Amino acid sequence: MSSQMHQGTEASRRAFLQLSMQAALGVAIFGGVSSRSFAVTPQPSIEVWRTRDCSCCGKWIKHLQDHGFAVQARVVADVAPFRKTFGMPESLSSCHTARIDGYVVEGHVPAADILRLTRERPAALGLSVPEMPLGSPGMESGGVKAAYDVLLVAKDGGTRVFNSYR
Repeated sequence: MSSQMHQGTEASRRAFLQLSMQAALGVAIFGGVSSRSFAVTPQPSIEVWRTRDCSCCGKWIKHLQDHGFAVQARVVADVAPFRKTFGMPESLSSCHTARIDGYVVEGHVPAADILRLTRERPAALGLSVPEMPLGSPGMESGGVKAAYDVLLVAKDGGTRVFNSYR
């Protein structure tokens, strides 16, 4: 009889341990991860051409990474030939050029606008923030913010305002 009691107790103990381990696994997967971890969803990969000396390019890349983008940075001697190859007009130039999901992204375009572009998929070449406006991603300067527009660039080089920051 004591042998049967021992087997019954052992079976109960194993069942209890199995349930405990399943519960612990559930906590580890769902309850032990902060909600912040779920806030950033992986975004498409973006390829960025930049020069070695430009620190604001690195800050813009960090901005993209902070918003879940997988960034492939290409350090080049001069960005202009890449910009030209991709069809971005020189008049809309900045310090770095990127490609994502068939679009060209020129300059300090906020991650939210890139996400909107890839979600809405307009017939366009891409987006541009010409020059380097203070306060744009990568161009932060002690709270100083200049007003600027994110331009939607048509395949013929024409533009319209895609988003405004004031």
